[in-house]
Amino acid sequence: MTTPSPDVEILHLETRNPEAAPASAADTSAGAPRCQHRYPNGTQCRLRGPDLRSGLCLRHFREKFTAILPSAPSDSEDLSADLLPEPTDFSYGEDIQKFLARLVLQVTRGRVSPRRAAVLGYLTSQLLHSHRAMDLESEESEQIIFDLPRPKRD
Repeated sequence: MTTPSPDVEILHLETRNPEAAPASAADTSAGAPRCQHRYPNGTQCRLRGPDLRSGLCLRHFREKFTAILPSAPSDSEDLSADLLPEPTDFSYGEDIQKFLARLVLQVTRGRVSPRRAAVLGYLTSQLLHSHRAMDLESEESEQIIFDLPRPKRD
């Protein structure tokens, strides 16, 4: 019983010896394309360019395209004016609902990171649970107990 050979070619990454000589033109023509980035002095980057579409090594690919990509929202930015336009103590479920609606709006606009939104959502969930616990405690304390004598059955 023989196993069929896989249709996928397995690529092995070569580790470069820092003492080795730089890649020559013969190495690049033998199927190992170099990064297409040119330094200001005109020399070409010596790293391999694994991204065939751009022809750049990972380092120069990041340098080129990070300026184009939108930056992630800062988790330290003060958003209290947007999330809490009026002072509130979150004593009612309606306050929390309005806060969550404003939070969703800021997440969709890209001003709040998903991680920060998850933390704020968790905190509002804890507020809702604390309100429910306080309501249960107040219901127990306001409960009226009638202590009537039992009827006499002889």
